[in-house]
Amino acid sequence: MPMKEQGKQQAEPAKRTHEQRSGVIVSQLLKVLGWPTALYRVEVRHLWENHYRANVFVGPDAASTRIAHSFFLAADEHGNILASTPDITKKY
Repeated sequence: MPMKEQGKQQAEPAKRTHEQRSGVIVSQLLKVLGWPTALYRVEVRHLWENHYRANVFVGPDAASTRIAHSFFLAADEHGNILASTPDITKKY
């Protein structure tokens, strides 16, 4: 198998794993934080190893969104949040 195809096949499961882990992180974050009334999206960015940045965007549309909350997170291999800076507290 050509090297390019091998690299692509290895990257796809890693991408799926990251997407699944991000979904778990979003779910846990919103469970603790609450659901903002004008929630637009929650963006989870993988930084390194098991560290993430989660930004909670609110607003009626893409042109007028803003980041209402931002968290630096440590999560395990399943996406369970282990630590957060700042702490995640109930807001809504």
